[in-house]
Amino acid sequence: MTLCQQNGTALRYIPLSYNHADSHASALRLILTLNPDWEGPENKIEFVRFTDGITNTLLKIINRKPGLTEEQIDHDAVLMRAYGNHTEILIDRERETSSHALLASYGLAPPLLARFKNGLLYRFLRGRPATHEDLTTPPVWRGVARRLAQWHAVLPVGGTPATSKESENVPLTRQVDVDSEDHPQQSKQEGSLSVVKTRQPGPNIWTVTQKWILALPTATEEQRQRRLSLQKELEQVVRELDDGKGLGEGGLVFSHCDLLCANVIVLPSGQKQNGHAVTTEDQEPATVNFIDYEYATPSPAAFDIANHFAEWGGYDCDYNMMPTRSVRRQFLTEYVKSYSYHKGIPESFQPEIVDRLYEEVDRFRGIPGLYWGIWSLIQAQISQIDFDYASYAEVRLGEYYAWRRETDGSRVQAQEEVPLRERRWAQEA
Repeated sequence: MTLCQQNGTALRYIPLSYNHADSHASALRLILTLNPDWEGPENKIEFVRFTDGITNTLLKIINRKPGLTEEQIDHDAVLMRAYGNHTEILIDRERETSSHALLASYGLAPPLLARFKNGLLYRFLRGRPATHEDLTTPPVWRGVARRLAQWHAVLPVGGTPATSKESENVPLTRQVDVDSEDHPQQSKQEGSLSVVKTRQPGPNIWTVTQKWILALPTATEEQRQRRLSLQKELEQVVRELDDGKGLGEGGLVFSHCDLLCANVIVLPSGQKQNGHAVTTEDQEPATVNFIDYEYATPSPAAFDIANHFAEWGGYDCDYNMMPTRSVRRQFLTEYVKSYSYHKGIPESFQPEIVDRLYEEVDRFRGIPGLYWGIWSLIQAQISQIDFDYASYAEVRLGEYYAWRRETDGSRVQAQEEVPLRERRWAQEA
């Protein structure tokens, strides 16, 4: 399908591929096809590798011409994202490209430059990736709250770039295909699954999770029972939480769904944005942007926020870093101010919205563990990264089950100690 940029012009397609085994040469062919004026002795093309893994390879491509400042070099820099093998199991790449185009049309993502056979080329975004310690500092979390609220308030849940006439009939995302025809082993094996029914049609956080469960391995009886158990959990979660009562359209907003620290870009200190200097030296909110839209999809706002809070603990899941009650309320107060500004909601209504959203986020606090736990079980089967995804899956699923036992009273009934994550979540200050 044809995708369009924010200016209404069709996104260029380059019929070439990036080859990991021949990285320099294949990347050079791509950038010279995009920018033929970069060829010649007066140019000095350099490649900076940001990530290299199963989900993508990310290269920053710069032209270090003599006499240019670093800012001028960055202004013309290009990011190349090349997709990893088998990632279509986890990530809908058409949806990612559509999401990026949508965000760019609202000035919330760097402009797309071109697609190629196995990736994207787009503008570089200046700034530094946050650390998980940064996420816990007031300037950064206030900036995140403001930016996330803007996403949730202004982006259409199921639309296309607002200024693109050519793309009016192109859906933002493809329907998640979870029919048994695409999973023949499901219909034949014992204990086949019934796909969950959600309130809203089309892709959303629930249908994505369903798709992942259907992709779980079923080679052994233990794996089949694990998948069946996780399916039952999803069914219960959808019954309880897919109620259409949250912010947005039918309880859904367009969400990032992967706001870990590395996807939060903090603008350089002192850089001006909209005429105002950016600072992280005091309590004033920093200006931040979000990158990597692989998992962006409609979801309850409370899920996107709870998922971000889960990332305060970093990759090591340090639950001592989780936001306490008072910090969560401050974050949500900042979020609702921004959301109300973009939606035109009177200030008098904001305290009630904060109270409702606070309770919603509390209800959703265990769901990121289920989401990423299932994701990790799949990664354990397909990933070539040197990371113990199987153990990580148990940690994240453990968060979900701890939340479940806390909410259904079974932990209290068994007279067991409150887990650290739940204990930290319940702290006031």
